[in-house]
Amino acid sequence: QAIASIVESRDPYTAGHQRRVADLAAAIAAEMGLSVELIEGLRMAGVIHDIGKVSVPSDILNMPRKLTDIEFSLIKTHAKSGYEMVKDIEFPWPIARMILEHHERINGSGYPNGLTGDRLLLESRILAVADVVEAMATHRPYRAALSLDVAMDEITKNRGVIYDPDAVDACLRLFREKGYKIIQMY
Repeated sequence: QAIASIVESRDPYTAGHQRRVADLAAAIAAEMGLSVELIEGLRMAGVIHDIGKVSVPSDILNMPRKLTDIEFSLIKTHAKSGYEMVKDIEFPWPIARMILEHHERINGSGYPNGLTGDRLLLESRILAVADVVEAMATHRPYRAALSLDVAMDEITKNRGVIYDPDAVDACLRLFREKGYKIIQMY
């Protein structure tokens, strides 16, 4: 929580986003039948997965328009920056690696390292699904929230291509069968 509050102080949107991603990632992992220990670590990583955004100028984080390529390249540094910030902190889970990998995609199209498939932690693959669903379904500084249907279509279309198929299936079950909701109150 102390680490998460660093981001909150600079970017209120990211603070709420991190909590919602943590909740959704933990729910996906539980739906997949993963261990309580793994779920706990995933929740912790979710709460601080964007900690590296403290190294990005706040005017870029809160830009009320689509980012230029240069601005987006600055945003993309946050995964590596976050990793560098927490890599020497001892956690009982691979938190730093989850932070580093949360924008990686199973086909290698993600960043910062273009990792593929099982070279990515399962937790990172789950975090990636939770992150994209939450980001699409909630308000962003540069656009209104897209519908949950749009987010579900995105992960369905890219299931097994850029997103882990088991994480996608679990996420779809949560929303379509179990009544899971993303509540943007923080």
